[in-house]
Amino acid sequence: MSTPPDTQPQIACRLLAWAKQHLRDLPWRHTRDPYHIWVAEVMLQQTQASTVAPFFTRWLAQFPTIEALATAPIDQVLKAWEGLGYYARARHLHQAAQCILSEHEGRLPADRDQLLALPGIGPYTAGAILSIAFGQDEPVLDGNVRRVLCRVFNITTDPRRASTQRRLWELARSLLPPGRAGDFNQAIMDLGATICTPRSPLCPQCPLMDLCEAAHLGVQEQRPVSRPRRRIPHYDVTAAIIWRDGQVLITQRPLEDMLGGLWEFPGGKREPGETLADCLKREIREELGVEIIVGKPLPPIRHAYSHFRITLYPFHCQIQRGEPQALGCAAWRWVTPDQFDRYAFPAADQRIIAYLRERGAPRPHQEDRDA
Repeated sequence: MSTPPDTQPQIACRLLAWAKQHLRDLPWRHTRDPYHIWVAEVMLQQTQASTVAPFFTRWLAQFPTIEALATAPIDQVLKAWEGLGYYARARHLHQAAQCILSEHEGRLPADRDQLLALPGIGPYTAGAILSIAFGQDEPVLDGNVRRVLCRVFNITTDPRRASTQRRLWELARSLLPPGRAGDFNQAIMDLGATICTPRSPLCPQCPLMDLCEAAHLGVQEQRPVSRPRRRIPHYDVTAAIIWRDGQVLITQRPLEDMLGGLWEFPGGKREPGETLADCLKREIREELGVEIIVGKPLPPIRHAYSHFRITLYPFHCQIQRGEPQALGCAAWRWVTPDQFDRYAFPAADQRIIAYLRERGAPRPHQEDRDA
């Protein structure tokens, strides 16, 4: 079976009819405000709509305009994003808002090239903004759309290949009903999210089932073609909860690093042959220029990122010699545990905070012995 060109208008008609009954009621679908659409589409990158919805509502309450976002401190922006992950998205939103304020009079541009020049906006996000907010006939290609197209047209090559990417963008553009690109794009994205799912797609409920080449061949669960999974690396990482007079030392990650701008308990990755205590002493020396006494350990924390996993080993510590300096961090501060909520922390560090709130500060003799 090969999907003939004259079926392409049918695809658009069926998806638009399906969307009238089944499109999800999401908060960003009650507006055509370009800023709102932009925020929603950035939040939706690699995050499910059900998770995004409350963050979207709170974000707009805190940053109702591009100007409000552009003029907010980065700490406030990252705190508002806390829990969504992939924090580069928040930093790029902040940077792009500042560019829009200074270069586009505070209005999101309706020009594709100008959008693509902004931090964090790629072809997908530009297409979503232009089609949904500005009514332009521009396609989108996210994971959901890619999966639908690979199944309907039985794409047998890896969608990550440049040649396959080009073909998928061409298909996405060819299916657009003139003047209704925004409605169509939302319909095909929702079809992928709710019906044409990665595993166990609900083919009998799909309005495109009889047009789908992969379903006709019974290979829908083998599309899109995937490359073999690589072994995910694992690292041992240490963290120091450094106490002084009831306060704890926290450090801010450099903006250009992974999790940039977030605050954390200082530490780092263990090198081959190091003990955990030796690792922590070295990391604190390199990051803050002080010598520490490594004390009682906290329970290890296992955490997975997109491309690697870690086991985080936290320890209660004290400074033995020296005063903190921002050598390998953007900034440092002494804070009391009840001030942790003022700062944005990565998920693993939030688990340390939860433990500290449950158990409290260690007794003095628990801090002053090396592990």
